[in-house]
Amino acid sequence: MKKPNLIYVFADQLCRRRLGYAGDPKARTPNIDQFRAEGIDICNAVSGHPVCAPYRASLLTGKYTTSTGMVINEIRLNPAHHQRSFAHILDENGYEPAYIGKWHLYAAELGNHLDPKNSFVPPGPDRLGFDGYFAAYGFHHNYYGAPAYYHLDTPEKVYCDGYEPDVQTDMAIHQLERLSAGDKPFALFLSLGTPHPPWTPENVPGRYLELFKDIEFKIPENYSPENDPHSDEWGILSDRERAALPQWMRICYAMTANLDDNIGRLLAAVKRLGLDDSSIIVFTSDHGELFGAHGRQGKNIFYEEAVSVPFLLKWQDKIPAGGASDVCFNTVDIMPTLLSFMDIPVPETVEGDDLKDAIMGHDGAPEGEGALLMCTGAVAAFKDGHEWRAWRDKQYTYAVFLSDRQELLFDNKADPLQRKNLAADPAYREIKNALRTKMFTKMREINDTFEPCTWYEKNWTKDRVIIRTATSSR
Repeated sequence: MKKPNLIYVFADQLCRRRLGYAGDPKARTPNIDQFRAEGIDICNAVSGHPVCAPYRASLLTGKYTTSTGMVINEIRLNPAHHQRSFAHILDENGYEPAYIGKWHLYAAELGNHLDPKNSFVPPGPDRLGFDGYFAAYGFHHNYYGAPAYYHLDTPEKVYCDGYEPDVQTDMAIHQLERLSAGDKPFALFLSLGTPHPPWTPENVPGRYLELFKDIEFKIPENYSPENDPHSDEWGILSDRERAALPQWMRICYAMTANLDDNIGRLLAAVKRLGLDDSSIIVFTSDHGELFGAHGRQGKNIFYEEAVSVPFLLKWQDKIPAGGASDVCFNTVDIMPTLLSFMDIPVPETVEGDDLKDAIMGHDGAPEGEGALLMCTGAVAAFKDGHEWRAWRDKQYTYAVFLSDRQELLFDNKADPLQRKNLAADPAYREIKNALRTKMFTKMREINDTFEPCTWYEKNWTKDRVIIRTATSSR
């Protein structure tokens, strides 16, 4: 019997709670909502390290950041340290893997990401086993015109004729047509750049912005006018940026509406090609966005706006439609769980858990006690002072900062906006201590010694090219 195909689609900077099926009345996501109705919603899916490159490294290796060494953006993942990636395993089991979109595991010069020496990933080990069709780029976030491009197998840029997410979806549909005609099962990864900023009117098609012209966007209920003192430079907000938050949200929702249309087109192609019952389809995101909540913008923090991500899983006639799972599902669990669904042995190098049986609701299936979350530095610079670790289970989030050992504890069910820190409340002492113990136990298991960011600069990236400038990568 032919093994199932895998179609893995992930957005960039899309929080779960900003989708229609998750209860947001402003969202215009009918296709994603329908996808949820036809598959299973893993409602406790989290981004284990809510930053672009660390997430992607964990996705493709099944390892935590402290093991991949991808501790910030704009450094190069060392392929010699991760000998068996997701694509390697798939290839060894007869699959044809393909990748389209943002890669973000090869750029090595902050502020110079458009240069082909950073944006082009040469064929070979740095592609982590994606040795077939590979149409990717390091990273960029302008989706029209000259900045919207990708590379194939040469440093020459191929520019997008139109809006980048539309072009990438066209490419994915074309690859589905090609791959479905072959004899091998396939795995297609589609990494869409939206709704990542910049949130400017010229960065989204006008017809999507028009959908939201009469909708009022307000700052979050848990907005803070003071910048979080633990934040790095990518998380703080200027007065000008604070004033722009409602417009930023409007454009982000417009980008998400376009994303939804492209998901609809992709799913229609899957159906047209007769791939429904032979393909596992995933829709998710690498992390979320705060929009001023808790005095921060961006990601790289343990708050729900940053770590809670959509994770929808569909396999016609194999996974019950309309189901939901509250299993705590971390980034490192994605690879082993999907390999298990595909009946492929999970390599011993993986640090995440196979949660297939728990997701399917099988009686007695182990599901773990929670998810270890981490930040190992600033978004894109080796700077100390921002590191934290956190433990999130089905009800609580416990977190501690390295710099001053401040502890935080939130009851996410009673306080979903995480406005009340319970860490100093004597009534929650036992809960806090139990969560802290679980967190440090998991850290010991993976040899995470909770080091400052500059420790990794000296110990993990000595064979990589790292050049920092004052230019922001945001």
